Amino acid sequence: MSTEDTTEPTVDHATALHRYEVHADGTLAGFTEYVDRDDATKGAQRVFYHTEVDQAFAGRGLAGTLVGRALADTAASGRRIVPVCPYVAKYVESHHDFDEVLDKPTPAALADVRAATGSGS
Repeated sequence: MSTEDTTEPTVDHATALHRYEVHADGTLAGFTEYVDRDDATKGAQRVFYHTEVDQAFAGRGLAGTLVGRALADTAASGRRIVPVCPYVAKYVESHHDFDEVLDKPTPAALADVRAATGSGS
């Protein structure tokens, strides 16, 4: 029995859950979560605050595929990208095609994430 992936991963926008999901081998393998907000000076933003890939799918590049497609979709929708998630922040450091739509996290953006997620931190 082979455990190798024979299909390309797919990335879907689960709008009701405010996240993008990556599926591999027909299974949900991971996701990146966001909060949409409007900044008074920057306009519409999508704040990415958490990315997770199931350990069973580690080492297959799924996080990069997921985040790359999520950021491309966000940019295409006219929203600016705010990388709060450490993985997303690291991704945009080496993928400069998003530089023009990238905003630094602000205290207001972080407060919106806390409000949307119920996180006290």
